[in-house]
Amino acid sequence: MRAVAVNEFGGDPKVVDVAKPTPGRDELLVEVAAAAVNPFDWKVADGMLATSMEHTFPLVLGMDFAGTVVDRGADAAQFSVGDRVFGSVLRAPVGAVGAYAEFLTVPAAGLVASAAGLDPAQAAALPTAAGTALGLLEAGGIRADQTILLVGAAGGVGTFVTQLAAARDARVLAVTRGVGAAGMGALGAAKTYDATGGIVVDRVRSDYPDGVDALVDLVSDATDFAAYARLIRDGGVALSTQFVADPQELAGRGVEAINHNQRSTAELYDRLADELRAHRITVPIEARLPLTDAAGAIARSRLGGARGKTVILP
Repeated sequence: MRAVAVNEFGGDPKVVDVAKPTPGRDELLVEVAAAAVNPFDWKVADGMLATSMEHTFPLVLGMDFAGTVVDRGADAAQFSVGDRVFGSVLRAPVGAVGAYAEFLTVPAAGLVASAAGLDPAQAAALPTAAGTALGLLEAGGIRADQTILLVGAAGGVGTFVTQLAAARDARVLAVTRGVGAAGMGALGAAKTYDATGGIVVDRVRSDYPDGVDALVDLVSDATDFAAYARLIRDGGVALSTQFVADPQELAGRGVEAINHNQRSTAELYDRLADELRAHRITVPIEARLPLTDAAGAIARSRLGGARGKTVILP
């Protein structure tokens, strides 16, 4: 079968022929209809898990997928052949199975949920991006009527944070680079700040002199994160997905610091699917590309500045 893989850490992704996987007793064989592009994919290809997990080459890329069950092992009773599913696949040896492929195997009791009634491209975009968004809001205890400063609001995770927070009646102040109020407002943002020219701390402080209740920062380094965190009022919370929050420094100002490490479950994916079916969230898809364009999609992901999700259609 065809797949996109690298032959060494840091290598160039290429379309290669690899053996079609065979499901184990507790596994599903899924024909992939769509795979989502995430920064995590190229970070794995660069070796971010090299010291913590066994790898194999060629290393097939991709984690988030949607597709149809075409075979299953004897003990994989959770799903049947013909079921449409979505989920994530990452297990040792890393690279033996990946989402940028025509087929993959995944444990039936693992990170997989029903995609019945969902567009495969939209379902594939849910696990990492929407799952992280929901995890951030729950970790931060975000409630109705709170004001959230969201930095990196226009990317894959940010667009879901915006929608999920707005659906909870929180006020989202979206910080983007080049995406205006109309685009973010359509997702539920109350106000949008363009940070193309640099961080927007002074503008936010001018508009909200009493501060904000929460900071959700998806992109900043330690210096910029600390500057944004000074806008949080006492008793607030600051969350970083870049692991740059300083708990000791922020605790001294009465602010809880959370360096968020997402822990996903099949139950979480079921909840996300329900949100999508009920039209409480939409999936902003920037591009749908064939497998042969995956290398270019990865290169663009490395540059940052994504506007929604890119999905690969094998």
